[in-house]
Amino acid sequence: MPKPGRRLLLLAAALLALAAPAAAAEIHVLTSGGLTAAYRALAPEFEKATGHRLVTAQGASMGSAPDAIPQRLARDEPADVLLLAGGALDRLIAEGKAMPGSRTDIAESRIGMAVRAGAPHPDISTMEGFRRALLAAKSIAYSASASGVYIETEMYRRMGLADELMPKSRKIFSERVGSVVARGEAELGFQQISELLPIQGIDFLGPIPPEVQQVTVFSAGLAAHAREPEAARALIAFLASPTARETLRRTGLDPVQR
Repeated sequence: MPKPGRRLLLLAAALLALAAPAAAAEIHVLTSGGLTAAYRALAPEFEKATGHRLVTAQGASMGSAPDAIPQRLARDEPADVLLLAGGALDRLIAEGKAMPGSRTDIAESRIGMAVRAGAPHPDISTMEGFRRALLAAKSIAYSASASGVYIETEMYRRMGLADELMPKSRKIFSERVGSVVARGEAELGFQQISELLPIQGIDFLGPIPPEVQQVTVFSAGLAAHAREPEAARALIAFLASPTARETLRRTGLDPVQR
């Protein structure tokens, strides 16, 4: 791993090679939770190397919550770069809200589970243990975005447990599931691993078993009405570059290999 000063020089050189514009720009970024931790860790490096300024708003990749990315775009909020689940980005492209051909896959994300800090840790490494933990839980929380949609519409049904689990499960809007679990408002919480790891007051149990795991690709794209398209492309190239990979891994993501 290069030292911080060396890393910054490498980043600056890489961005110059990508022909990032010399003039400083204000780049408006809409990011969903899956990439937020990595993006916020990488943003200062990008700003320092380029002189660009990042203006960031966060929301779910999908859904009807007022802060969800599709709803923000429907209100014509400023946006240059969109960071969200790849399938959701494809829908925005089809709807004319993101630029065709601009999708760049950044990282793969997996679903994890957490309990309140200090609570018993059920073994969810096997399907038997996972099933037992879900049935024993008094309450379960899941997100209103990509992982939660999968859990609600597919996973519970595939396990044959929808009738038992849905009545005690709660969809969380506009807040991290881990925060709800930390307050004791849900016994178990599902969300993308990268969204659970930063939350204080919870214990991360691990990924859900591979038999029911869903891998979500998080991607970057250009908003249809991007005001700073060249600077936006430089940011996307940086997030997809080898320079960003260690940070992606550290925040619970698996970089897309190129």
